[in-house]
Amino acid sequence: MPLIKNKYGKGRVRVMRLHRDGERHEVSQLNVQAMLDGDFARTYTHADNSNSVSTDTIKNVVNIVARQNTGLGTEEFCQVLAKKYLDTYPQVNSVEITAHETKWSRLSVGGRPHPHSFILDSNGKPFVEVQATRQGSTMTSGIDGFTFMKATQSGWEKYVMDPYTTIKETNDRICATSMVASWKWSAKPHNYPATNTKILTTALDVFSTTYSSSVQDSLYRMGEAVLAAVPEISEISMACPNMHFIPINLSAFGLDNNNDVFLPTDEPHGQIECTVGRG
Repeated sequence: MPLIKNKYGKGRVRVMRLHRDGERHEVSQLNVQAMLDGDFARTYTHADNSNSVSTDTIKNVVNIVARQNTGLGTEEFCQVLAKKYLDTYPQVNSVEITAHETKWSRLSVGGRPHPHSFILDSNGKPFVEVQATRQGSTMTSGIDGFTFMKATQSGWEKYVMDPYTTIKETNDRICATSMVASWKWSAKPHNYPATNTKILTTALDVFSTTYSSSVQDSLYRMGEAVLAAVPEISEISMACPNMHFIPINLSAFGLDNNNDVFLPTDEPHGQIECTVGRG
């Protein structure tokens, strides 16, 4: 029977890079997966390991490249790492690098950013995905679990009504989500971290300042605004599970509920997804 396809590598390679610039330190904590595709079929089919690189070696390469490139941002680091595998192992045809970042924000002391103290930023985990061959590479950046909400200026009306519909129309509801978003780079920006921040800020500005007829409506307009603001990306994809806040019935206690008290729940949830591109 033929071996249709294969790849292998090392996952959950955790590495913290510390870059010193005088008194000011920068930290970058990554969880890396490096997957190799190439001339490894005989390892599967003939018990022949002569072409295979140990996964422990794959992990070591991550650490070596990290040591040699403490000052690179995550995007550049992943690109250099992918190139290292291709340059080192001729039997490798393509490399997939995925890196999820644990965000540390600089601590402020007395209103001034501290040069080497940080607090954990738990709202969303940035990630980078690089797919590299000897002919070229593509790169996607994004964020997973980026959570935001607004308490009003959101509705859900004029949808399909049939015998199975029980949800009531509203033009005043809490809108909240834990978003997974990714964007494809078509050109290198002047600064990846600053541009990533601009992407999220632009999307949140649209979400916060405009009425939302639906999550679908908001996502499309957020995508439009991001593409207009950041010419270096070709498309943006967003997946948004609804975080529901259901008004609690307090009538048994002689109380009304004027959209003041809610039951938070995310199961089951609406799952809204879209990709907006340049056409």
